[in-house]
Amino acid sequence: MASLKDLRNRIASVKATQKITKAMQMVAAAKLRRAQMAAEAARPYAERMEAVLANVASGVTKGPRLLTGTGKDDVQLLVVCTAERGLCGAFNSSIARLARDKANALLAQGKTVKIICVGKKGYDQLRRQFEKNIIELIELRSVRQMGFENADPIGKKIIAMFDAGEFDVCTIFFSRFRSVILQIPTATQLIPAVIPGKAADAATATATYEYEPEEDEILASLLPRNISIQVFRALLENAASEQGARMSSMDSATRNAGEMIKKQTITYNRTRQAMITKELIEIISGAEAL
Repeated sequence: MASLKDLRNRIASVKATQKITKAMQMVAAAKLRRAQMAAEAARPYAERMEAVLANVASGVTKGPRLLTGTGKDDVQLLVVCTAERGLCGAFNSSIARLARDKANALLAQGKTVKIICVGKKGYDQLRRQFEKNIIELIELRSVRQMGFENADPIGKKIIAMFDAGEFDVCTIFFSRFRSVILQIPTATQLIPAVIPGKAADAATATATYEYEPEEDEILASLLPRNISIQVFRALLENAASEQGARMSSMDSATRNAGEMIKKQTITYNRTRQAMITKELIEIISGAEAL
């Protein structure tokens, strides 16, 4: 049985941990609001960009290679976006698990897999199994607020690799923010671009547009920008999901610490009461012996 001093030290340690988790929960809650607003503000732009691309692409017979691809899928590039820090529940592991399943499925089909890790936590998990497949780690630890200037170099690097013939298909992995307690691991194909189906709106579906310059020139300009925008959207969704997951996990940790403190306090009081009772029995027994 632990001594009273050990129990006191244990209770003090758990209380200190509870203060830390509570502080981290409050910080995550403050960061979540800003990150959520940024993610939600980026969604309409990215969705309208996809709609414009779909409309323009419907009028061309043979588009740029970013739209049509190479005609093969032998070499696959996986861009895995995770956080730079931990203590956010299953946020990082769920994205890494989705990417790991995709990589294993591709390798089982005889495909060549290349991985770019955006975020150290995903790299730490994937390198155990795919160290030879990881070609680069992009760290954003010093970035306080995610901006387009952080996503654009990643998008340009992907395009440069595609132009150099280093891969055929590119897929990005991230976590889509739904709520504080729900983040959805998502895989989106960047190259070749996936054009959404026809719009449900009848007015939009029957509208006819004339473009100047020609559709091919517009696509040649919009498709590279769309890749950077999709990367930017993934990073914003990840930032909001990370803070939501951290807020939820730190709240659970704080409540678990409170339960542990209660149990340890009860054990401490019972141990102390037993020691006092034992001392009283010894005193009474000594007095009766005299």
